[in-house]
Amino acid sequence: MENKITLLPGTPDDDNRDYLPLSLMGTDIVVNESGNNSQPYPKNLKEYKANLVDNYENVWYEYVPQSYNPKVKCALVFSIHGGIMTGWGQAIYTSWTLMAERDGFICVFPNACVGGGWQLPRGKWDWNPNHPDGKEYAWTPEWAEPSPENVQENRDVRMIFELIKLMKQKYNIDEGRIFMQGMSMGNAMTSFFAREFGNVLAGAAGSGTAAYLSLLYDENMHIKNKAGHIPVWQSRPERNRAPELESRELKVNKYNRLYWIKINECHPIPEISIHGEHNIAYFKGAKADLVYMDIKNRDHGQTFDDASLIWDYFFSGLRREKDGSIVSTATARKWEKDAFAIAVAKDCQNAWTQNGIQRMKAPARCWQKIKYHGLNGAKRVRGEFLCVPLSFLAMMFDAEYCPDASGASVTLKFIDKRTAQFAQGSIGCVTDNTIRSMYCEAQYHSGDLYVSIEWFCRYLFDLHVSSCGDVVYVTDHHSEISLFMADLITDLLLDEPAK
Repeated sequence: MENKITLLPGTPDDDNRDYLPLSLMGTDIVVNESGNNSQPYPKNLKEYKANLVDNYENVWYEYVPQSYNPKVKCALVFSIHGGIMTGWGQAIYTSWTLMAERDGFICVFPNACVGGGWQLPRGKWDWNPNHPDGKEYAWTPEWAEPSPENVQENRDVRMIFELIKLMKQKYNIDEGRIFMQGMSMGNAMTSFFAREFGNVLAGAAGSGTAAYLSLLYDENMHIKNKAGHIPVWQSRPERNRAPELESRELKVNKYNRLYWIKINECHPIPEISIHGEHNIAYFKGAKADLVYMDIKNRDHGQTFDDASLIWDYFFSGLRREKDGSIVSTATARKWEKDAFAIAVAKDCQNAWTQNGIQRMKAPARCWQKIKYHGLNGAKRVRGEFLCVPLSFLAMMFDAEYCPDASGASVTLKFIDKRTAQFAQGSIGCVTDNTIRSMYCEAQYHSGDLYVSIEWFCRYLFDLHVSSCGDVVYVTDHHSEISLFMADLITDLLLDEPAK
């Protein structure tokens, strides 16, 4: 039985400009920056200190829900903070404690061991100790030194293993339901742990920047991995680094996806759901699944609901058996792909419909609406629209396609008895025996009339249409397609996921 989630009111500190203000610790003060929101300090969040490795005083924070029953096994979630942050900072900037209170699992928020050459007041994770700061970048062709062969020497890794052992001594932990999630550098640490020791976890998730490609592949693009398959959730904010490094980040995100698609033996065609700003592609795998989420118009970091999405749709239904296999059961919230969705991309002849690929008669075309009268030979672009063959739209909306002898005039007859007539070169559409102007004129190409898919779906069917770059996404609910999802869909339509 779920316990009720209750948000506690906090005292806003909108004048704060510190990365992690100490005034938040143990208080009801909250800060909010570009959607990265804190909550009041949870009363059940407890700080612990002990020399776990190398006589170094480790610090971590435990959250035990009120409903914890030592006679009942429960899941354990490690949430790993970002660079120059702390465990308690990760706790208040996420919804993990709220989900733990609702569903009765335990959360641990460790501080990084300050090491690996970092001289900072707060921790940075030692996820690649052989790599000097500033040498390697995820978006360059340079290949930095790999992680050491004996990763057991990594102090942060050993601390996590000691904490796992300690949690199993203190609490009745279900060994098959241990999870890890991290943000930014914590995501890098989580990815590192998943590649090296993921066999001890039932799932891993990360928010923010993707892993450096030189940590995933060698110089010949061969995968580097020791732990094998593991269910993975990747959250990538659309404005993580865009637009300055947009093209490079697209590549890094793409090859991070391909890495786990290959290891988990996922089907290359995902199930897609775009609800509001959440753009989710769910890849089903023979060994384990991969979920890729892009968050529209969000900067680097993690959204406050990231933890709840990961838990509700993924972690809550996962278990690793003793033989290493992953078992998926019912999740706290049922995952549902978009029941109705159409996606088209500039110059692509394939379209995305019913969570699959549909071939159109001819590729989608981009058309500009031009103003030139009174400009003395000059012109101005007053709109740019993606246009598709009417024959494709007729098929999508179960309409009878009725062209005239030339094909330059087409009437669609819909099952609700409505009709819509279009003609080459005309911006008008005849519907209900009256004229309505479209976004741009109908064009005749490849033996078919082309019209704006945005106008057609919005005006004739009152559907929600969003666009990003050269991709248009149509649904029967509010959706905002984002940069990385548009890139993923374009790859699917081009059938070129690895290029």
